[in-house]
Amino acid sequence: MNILIVDDEPLARSRLHTLLAEGGAHQLAEAATAHEALALLAAGDGPTFDVLLLDIHLPGQDGLQLARHLRTLVHAPAVVFVTAHTEHALSAFELDAVDYLTKPVRRERLQQALAKVGRVLAAPPALGLEPAVGEVLLIQDRGRTERVPLAEVLYCKAELKYVTVCTATHSYVLDDALSDLEARYGAHWVRIHRNALVARHAIRALEKHRDPQEGEVWAVRLHGLAQWLTVSRRQVPVVREALMA
Repeated sequence: MNILIVDDEPLARSRLHTLLAEGGAHQLAEAATAHEALALLAAGDGPTFDVLLLDIHLPGQDGLQLARHLRTLVHAPAVVFVTAHTEHALSAFELDAVDYLTKPVRRERLQQALAKVGRVLAAPPALGLEPAVGEVLLIQDRGRTERVPLAEVLYCKAELKYVTVCTATHSYVLDDALSDLEARYGAHWVRIHRNALVARHAIRALEKHRDPQEGEVWAVRLHGLAQWLTVSRRQVPVVREALMA
């Protein structure tokens, strides 16, 4: 991979250089600020970077601001945040970061992050873990039958005798069992609760929340969806594994 390390600390950049040299033959470049990184990205005769290993606390424009700017580019590199601060993880995943590493970085964890980047680069332009094109759910909605692409479905939730099927813009009522959906499209779903399935490709973050009635609970955020969905404690390891895959 062509990798751009963006960190204002020389020792941190050197550490990543060493780890990357141990993990494979990558082409590496460095920047100490967001301004330097943008200059390298804009250089027409320079390399096209596959991924930025990006610190958050930078002089001037910080790493989150740089990542936000990258989203406006047509051919933006993937972003893996590498930081000493854990509190920015939610903001990072909201910017579609591929991974979030905390310093000191372990070689195995860095290799795992680059493997995720590799899967993203190898995937089709759409989300690589989405169902095959053409897979749909047939839903009876207000007297008509609608074909809802499975790739657009973010989650399904069992409520009484029906299942609510939600996309980023619509919700539908499906006269089907949650277990049947899981059996038919098992690779697409991750069960987060006995009454809820979420799309594996849409998972963006997992963290603890405080519920007014239940107290501290685990919850998951999905791409394109504002609200958080509760995760049962039993399913937390499963969701965490799906998030890291």
